[in-house]
Amino acid sequence: MDSFIFNWINENLGSAVPLILIFAFAEACIGIGLFISGIFLVGISTLMLDQQAASISLISLLAFIGALAGDQFGFYVGRWIGPLFYDIRFVKNREDSFNKATIAIKKYGSFAVFIGRFIPAIRSLIPAMLGISGFNRIAFLFLDVLACSLWSLALAAIVLGIGNIF
Repeated sequence: MDSFIFNWINENLGSAVPLILIFAFAEACIGIGLFISGIFLVGISTLMLDQQAASISLISLLAFIGALAGDQFGFYVGRWIGPLFYDIRFVKNREDSFNKATIAIKKYGSFAVFIGRFIPAIRSLIPAMLGISGFNRIAFLFLDVLACSLWSLALAAIVLGIGNIF
């Protein structure tokens, strides 16, 4: 699949720039993010920069917008699901683990926003868990903007570093 995506990008450079936003959103989106590797975003971004189809500032901005939208979507899905989450059979069977996770998220919620943004395996789950736990919406938005800003700058540094290596 990855060669198909990269071949398509090479053939359609002008219309491929929005893929940065789409992959940043998908990587952060609850459910989808568990199956979308961040390597796609890094690869697409590096290719866009290398082919001069997008500047590093555009890449960083699109990644920021996509990541923020994905996180916010996950957070509000979590708020919408709320207490119903604990009625799911899978969750009921692992009630102790989920209770411990909820306690940790309530205790370290502010840090969880940042930690979750930088750890791919949990990136799409943390916003939803914060929403489920009833974390403050304004605080989440503020912290998420900061976390996504740092993350998009880190992405830019990685893309620039890869571009300089090759």
